[in-house]
Amino acid sequence: MIDYKREGDLHIVTMNDGANRVTPAWQARFLDILDSVEADSDGNTGLVLTGTEKFFCSGLNVEVVMSLEGDARALFSQSMMKLMHKLIRLPVPTVAAINGHAFAAGAFLALACDYRIMREDRGWFCISEVDVGVPIGEAMMSLLKGKVSPQTARESVLSGKRYVADEAIAAGLADGKASEGELLGRAQALAGELATKERKIFSTLKHQLYADVAKGFSSTN
Repeated sequence: MIDYKREGDLHIVTMNDGANRVTPAWQARFLDILDSVEADSDGNTGLVLTGTEKFFCSGLNVEVVMSLEGDARALFSQSMMKLMHKLIRLPVPTVAAINGHAFAAGAFLALACDYRIMREDRGWFCISEVDVGVPIGEAMMSLLKGKVSPQTARESVLSGKRYVADEAIAAGLADGKASEGELLGRAQALAGELATKERKIFSTLKHQLYADVAKGFSSTN
């Protein structure tokens, strides 16, 4: 479902369940990993998040989520907000190596990372809710508006545009691109460089930078 390992200074998190759709079990696994990363964040440390083959993360598993009722549905929503809050506030640099399609919740997952590197020849970054008839919560919308310009937020939300790497970079949704073979290495190099920053001040500055964004997720926990 999600592999996790420590390689030198870096925590490598790999979503490896096909389209990588979000389910309660997926959330539980990801939260456990984030707890482990946070507990092992002293010194030179960074995190790289990626997927496998043609998917980074294609959003919620709608069939599973729609089958949830009552407390289970509420817990799913709370867990998603908790996961995003933890990822945004991790005291280490985080880099998303977007190896393939990042749709809806998958796009927001990438936005929760500090930096995003996209595969240059394949994969769309798409906030697709407008085309599938799903609302975007206030916290997620605040995350988007906190990371990109008002023009990009408007275009991505109201049109559901599918951005390839060059378009995503121009729009501020991604920070760079790489070939399939070089993507993970490029992301690891960036995370490794940032991992050398003094941990306490890096964490403090990161929390200040994202304070308003994180607040929206913490208020829902």
